[in-house]
Amino acid sequence: MAFERPMSRSDLIAPDCRGLNFWSVDRSVQDLLSLHLDPAALAHFTPHFERLGGIAGNRLDELALQADKRTPILHFRDRFGRDEDWVEYHPAYREMEQIGFGEFGLHAMSHKPVLGWHEPVTPLVKYAFQYIFAQAEFALLCPLSVTDTSTMLIQKYGDEATKKRFVDRMITQDMSQLLKGAQFMTEKAGGSDVSGNALTARKVGDHWELWGDKWFCSCVDHDVILLLARCEGAPAGNAGLSIFAMPRRLDDGSRNRYRVVRLKDKMGSRSMAAGETIMEGAVAYLMGEQGRGLKHMMDQVNLSRLSHGFRAAGMMRRCLNEALQVARHRTTFGRTLIDHPMARRQLLKLMLPTEQALSVGLAAAVAMTQGNEAELRILTPMLKYRASRDNITVATGAMEMRGGNGFIEDWGNAKLVRDAHLGLLWEGTSSVNALDIVRRAVGKERAHEALATALHKDIESAPIPGQFRGRVAQLVDRAVDFAEKVSKQPEAEASCRKAASGLYHATSAALMAAEGARLGEKGGDARRLLLSRLVIDHRLGNADPFSLPDHRAEDAMTAALLDDRVVTLDRAMELLGG
Repeated sequence: MAFERPMSRSDLIAPDCRGLNFWSVDRSVQDLLSLHLDPAALAHFTPHFERLGGIAGNRLDELALQADKRTPILHFRDRFGRDEDWVEYHPAYREMEQIGFGEFGLHAMSHKPVLGWHEPVTPLVKYAFQYIFAQAEFALLCPLSVTDTSTMLIQKYGDEATKKRFVDRMITQDMSQLLKGAQFMTEKAGGSDVSGNALTARKVGDHWELWGDKWFCSCVDHDVILLLARCEGAPAGNAGLSIFAMPRRLDDGSRNRYRVVRLKDKMGSRSMAAGETIMEGAVAYLMGEQGRGLKHMMDQVNLSRLSHGFRAAGMMRRCLNEALQVARHRTTFGRTLIDHPMARRQLLKLMLPTEQALSVGLAAAVAMTQGNEAELRILTPMLKYRASRDNITVATGAMEMRGGNGFIEDWGNAKLVRDAHLGLLWEGTSSVNALDIVRRAVGKERAHEALATALHKDIESAPIPGQFRGRVAQLVDRAVDFAEKVSKQPEAEASCRKAASGLYHATSAALMAAEGARLGEKGGDARRLLLSRLVIDHRLGNADPFSLPDHRAEDAMTAALLDDRVVTLDRAMELLGG
């Protein structure tokens, strides 16, 4: 005879997302991939997405919390007394590496067939995997991504000897043979402005020797390091920088001549070792042309920015799901939390940026897949800028929804908040990315023109209700015009963030309107039309802060968005007219 466990006071605590399948519960990413991904690829990779989603919601989530609390330890000597520094990791971190590198090959899938597919995957597939992985673990996506991008740079700019020396082992999934990549760019003068970098390269026979130090080195003990250095006699500034590949171990197996002198005690991404290094004649190999190192390295920076955008999108999805778990299972003042009007409004504030990031991220991945370089050029920093900023707000809002328990390290909220801040800093702060968008992508490269053309084409070809279509199209034009206006006025630099945000919000509204209409036309869920409307109202509107608005239309849309039932196209059109 089966007996039910009696209720206890502990059952009053709302559950978290542990035990969920992060793919299965995410209808948004499933719907959008059905629009954008080749049907054969979607059919092949869906079981793998589902498998990773199950791991992310269970074992990977457990490992991530364990490794976050047991940070790496730097040892300066080995057990034989040799002065060879090495980093000790908790077994949980090593198991996460096995999942990311060994089992799924996230570092290699752009370079060789993995998971039974017949060719390297498209960016859409790769970033979908990163998006799912990020919902459990942020820190390990740095090693996975930098190994991927280091391989790309070596294949693109390395000579044949350098490629032969490194590439095959950088894309293996055999952990005993794997060479993991990294990039060390930051010196004490700063990270975004590298023009003052002082690491010096001297030519010695068939290689170069590096002298100097690097101040912030993520993945500090990895095997193949790409660095910016100044060749002896090169001019000051960015024009004097070249890119080099520096192995941790030389061809004879001996340790290269550089030292790790300290690990950083970081606020977030704590399981991944970052440190400070001193190069004392370290052997390195020049890649590409002398003096074009920063230009070459920007290929990596842009890929890393896109990866950061997807990590932020994935983390926001996790935060939204955590908040929904609390709201649906906690009772306060006689009602389930989700039935309180202010709680519903706060959930909506978490939902909007989460869905915006997914739409803009997938649009960037589609642009990369299709070779639309101008669109990709502007979408990438837009995503990095806004998604990374929004991630902090969403993570904090999800913690607040859980209340005091969210502040306790037993739960995942504290780690999500800490990790979210790191995405804001890496690969350019908000201001650096906003300047890149407005001053360079818009002002110099005219990338906004290609983006506007693509968005208008998308809007016109989708069955969006006529009046709403016109409103979306008008906002796209206004956002583009404002960004161009700011780009032409040096004295308007302080408005670059405003202009970049306007572009992002208008772009996401257009994308979501078209997505919702297309899905609804197929008999699917048209809810993204409602999300588009709410982005316009809350991100692009000018509401009077002292007026009391009529919430009835928004309340009806919120009810539809917080309900798991499909929003038909007819129902979406009805709500848009409210």
